[in-house]
Amino acid sequence: MLHAYFRGQIHGTENVPKSGSLLIVSNHASYFDPPIVSNCVRRPVAYMAKEELFKIPVLAQAIKLYGAYPVSRGSADRNAIRSALEYLDKGWAVGVFLEGTRTPDGRITDPKRGALLLAAKAKAPILPVSVWGTEKILQKGSFLPRAVPITVRIGNLIDAPSSTNKEELEALTQKCATVINEMHDLGR
Repeated sequence: MLHAYFRGQIHGTENVPKSGSLLIVSNHASYFDPPIVSNCVRRPVAYMAKEELFKIPVLAQAIKLYGAYPVSRGSADRNAIRSALEYLDKGWAVGVFLEGTRTPDGRITDPKRGALLLAAKAKAPILPVSVWGTEKILQKGSFLPRAVPITVRIGNLIDAPSSTNKEELEALTQKCATVINEMHDLGR
């Protein structure tokens, strides 16, 4: 579907480690972003998903199959953090959207440092990923996805933070946001 329907282009797959714990940080503009990113990195990726999605029976089953686990947004959800760390400890890739929610244009303007705290605690390398074009897939009031071109760019690995120091996490969070936005600005 990514290649045929969305005419997907993927750049940087050689940057994805085949195994071991990995924190994938990305921008987020569409509900389609988690399966698109997972498909492009070619390995299972566990994602935090807002807990409200787990109250919709069919959707809950589908997103659980993709490794999603619930998070209570707007608070420090210890269960979600514990789940993410357990996935990382088992050698999974864990995906986190740096802004914590979808943005209208796919750019990151207000990144949160929680993702980098996970990387520091798990000593997991960080893989920045940019998804371009997904904000146009669903239009307001439409349930059918539009066939729009999508480009995914996978950046170079970034070493895990050496500590949970607030300033270090903030600096690395900003670095990740800058790398992702620069890849996003390359467009199609």
